[in-house]
Amino acid sequence: MAIIITDECINCGACEPECPNTAIYEGADDWRYKDGTSLSGTIVLPDGTEVDADDAQTPISDEIYYIVPGKCTECKGFHDEPQCAAVCPVDCCVPDDNHVEDEETLLERQSFLHGE
Repeated sequence: MAIIITDECINCGACEPECPNTAIYEGADDWRYKDGTSLSGTIVLPDGTEVDADDAQTPISDEIYYIVPGKCTECKGFHDEPQCAAVCPVDCCVPDDNHVEDEETLLERQSFLHGE
């Protein structure tokens, strides 16, 4: 499953540089599929949706840091545990019950994002 940042977030920013997928963004910041990945130009997402990896996407939160579920791999393929949760001083990086995924799916996403 993906990780979510709860509203207990204090906006310290400790999590953002730890994400190997650049899936964490500051509140109100636009995000892009290309950020921190090997994706560029027109891409077809695993669900079949076609998007431009360079296009700005709407922020998921306007107030606190947020994690893009479609870019989160729980650090699978990089680390033994989600790095955002490991460094969060207030333990607000928690499993997202709305995006439950198995390890195989997370590893496939990691490969998709990084062209491996």
